[in-house]
Amino acid sequence: MTHTDARVTRTPQAAPTGRRLPLLDVLRGAAILGTLMTNVWIFTGPGAEWGALEAGTDTGAVEAAFSVLANGKFLSLLTILFGVGLAIQYASAQRRGQPWPGRYRWRALFLFAEGTVHFVLVFAWDVLMGYAVTALLVARLLTRSERAQRRVMWWAAGIHLTVMGLLTAALATADGDDSGGVSGEVVDLYAHGSYLDQIAFRLENAAALRMEPVLTFFLLLFLFLLGVRLFRAGAFGADETGRRLRSRLLAWGLGLGLPLNIAVTLAGQDFFLLARYGTAPLLAVGYIGLIGAVVDRVRRPGPLMTGLTSVGRTALSGYVLQNVLCVLVSYGIGLGLAERLGDTGPWWVVGLWVTVCAILMAGSTLWLRRFSAGPLESIQKWALRH
Repeated sequence: MTHTDARVTRTPQAAPTGRRLPLLDVLRGAAILGTLMTNVWIFTGPGAEWGALEAGTDTGAVEAAFSVLANGKFLSLLTILFGVGLAIQYASAQRRGQPWPGRYRWRALFLFAEGTVHFVLVFAWDVLMGYAVTALLVARLLTRSERAQRRVMWWAAGIHLTVMGLLTAALATADGDDSGGVSGEVVDLYAHGSYLDQIAFRLENAAALRMEPVLTFFLLLFLFLLGVRLFRAGAFGADETGRRLRSRLLAWGLGLGLPLNIAVTLAGQDFFLLARYGTAPLLAVGYIGLIGAVVDRVRRPGPLMTGLTSVGRTALSGYVLQNVLCVLVSYGIGLGLAERLGDTGPWWVVGLWVTVCAILMAGSTLWLRRFSAGPLESIQKWALRH
């Protein structure tokens, strides 16, 4: 394709409706709160963000259970949903006959800028930067044929699994030379260091701390395109087609994904990459089916469903806010509970996760009573209009 923008033409695969799909909001809310099930252990562990890079540390039963249920699963779910969102925006441009990618490129670049600020000022394990880069590529791929998209999708999956397999084999066969954990200097930085010192540390170690989106680029590409395919197939609709597809996702995702994830988690730290980036996406697909089955049976949404929906509608704001709250609670620049309660067991970490989830669900519900979008979503819309 030699021209900058492709004029979007109608295709039978694209969803013709502009109506909001309620299930997507619930799934986004679950994905946002679910990623915190993993990240909360990063915030509260020795060395915090840098400590997450250190292998060889033993985990207790509670953290292991969280890992089986959440580690990489909700990140994969969130990635799939970003692909769904991209497909919805493409379908919207299709209905209007607008050029594509067109203005969407500015949205992706703005997301990259938001992710950069989030990485520098808040949390080293930001996902927004990687999503923005992947979205720019997938946006162009959507102008190609369905066959071309499928080819790229499955090639990406094959390359990713090959890389993860080779890296896992290398870790499993390497000599067990454990350096003894996180250095005391890094532990002290997050327990007692200043905010500016922590920012400087992220910038100085940006290459290592930004390795995840590079290492998982082909996984992101696969999951984005999977989200596009699921949306076009009608997997998120409230009709019989959607329910049938979700029941298949539930059966395959949980039936195969759950035992595989348990197995690789119990296999130990050498299989960390395979657990987080190999088998986790399969269980994430099962979560789509499971959450969809629950939503299908709810006749009158209660506080939990309302809260998840509200978080889903303010997903970007909720993602950043939950990280800010955990920083202020865990690091020495705030309450410093990671050091003060570090020897008391895992239950305070679970309590922190529950508390932050409750704050996000209640806060987003109250916010949406007055405003139509979350604060960061509103800033993004305002900036892209000017």
